[in-house]
Amino acid sequence: MPDTIVLQSHRQPLPYAWLQECIQSVQSWADQNQFDYLFIYDELFDPLSADILEKTRQQKVIATDLARLIALQTYLAKGYKTVVWCDADFLIFDAGKFKLPASSYSVGREVWVQMDKNNKLKAYKKVHNAFLMFRQGNSFLDFYIDTASQLLDLNSGPMPPQFIGPKLLTALHNIIQCPVLETAGMLSPLVLRDVACGSGLALDLFKQNSIKAISAANLCSSLVSDPQLDSLNMPALIHTLTLPDHNLFTN
Repeated sequence: MPDTIVLQSHRQPLPYAWLQECIQSVQSWADQNQFDYLFIYDELFDPLSADILEKTRQQKVIATDLARLIALQTYLAKGYKTVVWCDADFLIFDAGKFKLPASSYSVGREVWVQMDKNNKLKAYKKVHNAFLMFRQGNSFLDFYIDTASQLLDLNSGPMPPQFIGPKLLTALHNIIQCPVLETAGMLSPLVLRDVACGSGLALDLFKQNSIKAISAANLCSSLVSDPQLDSLNMPALIHTLTLPDHNLFTN
């Protein structure tokens, strides 16, 4: 059995055909590195309690944020030394440079570029859970699951979509400084538009606030209906990102 397994999941059928290209990029990366790969369907939610499923009935993304952690924990218990999660809209566009770190666990880097209240571009530096990695003996995964579960148990009102995902993860990171895989990025709508154009101020600001050039990124499929993205040709954008000679993310 390989030491590492890569997990992904998404509701079926896929809402956008281009997501299959993202999924294939992760599967190909796993194959190149001789990792096991598993795509999980609705059984991802089987370990969640009836109460949590009811609380998140209208916000499946919150249930997914907890279910992915439990799935990763489960496969560590099955004997894998390293477990990896990649969202279905996570594109690995430079597989040769996308390497797992030596740390006991790792999260993704979010440099989110948007307009602030004064209509000026601003970069918000956070972390994200579109990429997660945990190794045997890490001290964080069980704590993260317990904290997320407790927050869901205690909550009786509306919850933001990122409640136990990036919001909780960033809050914890601000206190304990989680190990971050800087090459596992996330692209906001404004940065995606600049990528499609080949340049732009949002992309420049993204690069200025990135420690390393990214080799993979979450493409934010949940925001494809955003007016800033509605004119984007996502297959063409993915093609641009996967061109071997592009230097969009290097200064």
